[in-house]
Amino acid sequence: MSEDRTTETHCPYCALQCGMTITATGTDITITPRTDVPANSGGALCQKGWTAADLLTNGERLTTPLLHGRPVAWDTALDYVADRLTAIRAVHGPDGVAVFGGGGLTNEKAYQLGKFARVALGTSQIDYNGRFCMSSAAAASLRAFGLDRGLPFPITDLAETDVVLLAGGNVAETMPPFVRHLTGPRLIVIDPRRTATAKLAWLHLQPTPGTDLALALGLLHLVIAEGLVDEDYVAARTSGFEQVRTSLASWWPERVERVTGVPVARMREAVRALASAGRAAVLTGRGAEQHAKGTDTVTAFINLALALGLPGRPGSGYGCLTGQGNGQGGREHGQKADQLPGYRKIDDPAAREHVAAIWGVRPEELPGPGRSAYELLDALGTPQGPRALLVFGSNPVVSAPRSAHVTERLDALDLLVVCDIVLSETAARADVVFPVTQWAEETGTMTNLEGRVLLRRQAVPAPEGVRSDLEIIRELAGRLGHRFSAEPREVFEELGRASAGGVADYAGITYERITEETGVFWPCPSPDDPGLPRPFLDSFATPDGRARFVPVEHRPAAEEPDDDYPVYLTTGRVLAQYQSGAQTRRIAALSKAAPEPFVELHPDLAEQLAITAGDVVRVLSRRGESTGVARVSDSIRRDTVFMPFHWEGANRLTNPALDPSSRMPEFKVCAVRVEKVA
Repeated sequence: MSEDRTTETHCPYCALQCGMTITATGTDITITPRTDVPANSGGALCQKGWTAADLLTNGERLTTPLLHGRPVAWDTALDYVADRLTAIRAVHGPDGVAVFGGGGLTNEKAYQLGKFARVALGTSQIDYNGRFCMSSAAAASLRAFGLDRGLPFPITDLAETDVVLLAGGNVAETMPPFVRHLTGPRLIVIDPRRTATAKLAWLHLQPTPGTDLALALGLLHLVIAEGLVDEDYVAARTSGFEQVRTSLASWWPERVERVTGVPVARMREAVRALASAGRAAVLTGRGAEQHAKGTDTVTAFINLALALGLPGRPGSGYGCLTGQGNGQGGREHGQKADQLPGYRKIDDPAAREHVAAIWGVRPEELPGPGRSAYELLDALGTPQGPRALLVFGSNPVVSAPRSAHVTERLDALDLLVVCDIVLSETAARADVVFPVTQWAEETGTMTNLEGRVLLRRQAVPAPEGVRSDLEIIRELAGRLGHRFSAEPREVFEELGRASAGGVADYAGITYERITEETGVFWPCPSPDDPGLPRPFLDSFATPDGRARFVPVEHRPAAEEPDDDYPVYLTTGRVLAQYQSGAQTRRIAALSKAAPEPFVELHPDLAEQLAITAGDVVRVLSRRGESTGVARVSDSIRRDTVFMPFHWEGANRLTNPALDPSSRMPEFKVCAVRVEKVA
């Protein structure tokens, strides 16, 4: 009789990192929610979490390396990749090779991937799909607060607030257990669609896609005009407000209504509710951030929060809802083009000296900043771009904007290597595919949306023939003349030393502390430091300790509707699927719940186009076309259609126009034409 093996760990999906217990009896695996993890205290899991065990027994798992589509031995595949990397670097230089990571990788993998790129490959060409996640919120938080942490307060604080404003987030579908933290406050939702979250709201503001920035400016104009500014807070804890006050003069409510479509009366309701609350929070999600002006949009919402005196007050503040499982930690330790471990800037001489000493190289040997994610993908296979790409934990054929073009660039490479658990759309195009372990088959840390470092524990053995990403990095580095560890604990301890003294300082965090304390907040510079769950209570992380107001100005979307493409397209998620769908589309229960892509459109638009529910419709933009089944709903604006991005197709349409600060593409709005398929 098989003995039960019970392991406490965390969900493989979103940035809540809900706690779960895995019980393995022989080959049978069951999941139950934990009640000691604040993100899902009370034992909540979503449909994806409850079915996560199916990921471990999925019949589509890769279990042997593939070389040009044929199974080969591990040494054969590793030798081939190392030889090709060496040859390509000899002809094209170190930047002839690139690395593309993922926001779902553990901290250990993200750290080791950045080290591998800079030390073993010597390339500056490394970025990751987290650039498509919360990079705009990160850039805005850095310039306002001097620190980027998704929620600079524990998630449980939200239950104690009186009012929460959520701009561009649909947590009822993207991270359902989060909703439990919103049952206390009055909820204001800003979204072009009446989403499942908007239906829970006390007040729903439904702007034209691409006008969130104008709406935020209008809300702050009203705060000022109605005398609702917390003048004492602004004087004591901020700088730059007068410039912002002056810049808002032209954003009177009626103008904002014309631009956004949101009635003035609803704007007034929102600001009065926020200003009268004893405790309030302003939160942003991808809907507000995935724009070519996303950094300025988030800045406008931060300005609103600062004027109301919210950040740095107990039970109040501004926060960003991170999407991917390790969206926070994934960008802190080196897989982002301009960063070194500890959230250090790669062009900072002191940062380079510190990290180089840990890595045993000279500072001048470290490359400088590389291309951002889309710019990197766009350059692949071009005369000035990388000729080889190694992909870890990402599926850009589905998830990148203007994805048909990105696919062409991948196909133009001399070498494409993909590490994945299944044959994703990107892996299917690779020269070499390495089968890797996944969440419950390995140990490693994740940093959730609160900045709480958590420990995922190995609960079941990996299938025979599968290796971890850390082992692959070690083997490739060894063939290139470098010694890397593949032991997660050793890598984490080195990460702690490399991050020491940085903004995201993990030096005092150990696996033991995480276990004993159910997670540790960074920064935590020493073993006796308790960590910092609320970093802004006393001061902000700016040189003078004050938060900075930054004037911003609304501008139209990079692409507005016209006669040829008369309708807005916006994209997003659905409850049963996750990210590019490489995992969830292979789980029977989730595929049954959300089996195919669809196009949601308003009844008036559907009537105009002679489309009825269930028809197959084609959506075309200047970059490509996609099809889906029509869903007719008055939950969406008459001038807008919605498509989920979990299937290949939606991102063939999206616009790669980039935010000048964050380099975030404009996923959330572009101009399209919709027609019924005959």
